[in-house]
Amino acid sequence: MFTIKDFSGRKVIIGDDSGTLLTSERDVNDWISAAWDAEATLVVVPVSRLNEDFFQLSNRIAGGIIQKFVNYRSQLVVIGDISRWVAGSNALRDFVYEANKGREVWFLPDLDALAERLQQNSPS
Repeated sequence: MFTIKDFSGRKVIIGDDSGTLLTSERDVNDWISAAWDAEATLVVVPVSRLNEDFFQLSNRIAGGIIQKFVNYRSQLVVIGDISRWVAGSNALRDFVYEANKGREVWFLPDLDALAERLQQNSPS
């Protein structure tokens, strides 16, 4: 269900591509528990584990899920191709742009991009 890896000195928990969809705040509990068990502060959720509704900002599902990760001090990284949703929503495009400038949630294309991002942010 989860893999634990080290990226630039940080423990990262990575969800498998297949499994139960993350559809609401209640579903975050398993991810948070796994992160705590692994002493990981960064949680990677593949796009394949997110419901289509996650990318419709008007229903506030993404906001609720992201807020729960933030409340439990777990950084969320959504990995995968979200271009079809971004192309269809200016609000989502702007949200992803702003999120990627911050520290709580990132939307990245793959694990290589995550490794590069963490390497850039690690203390020298």
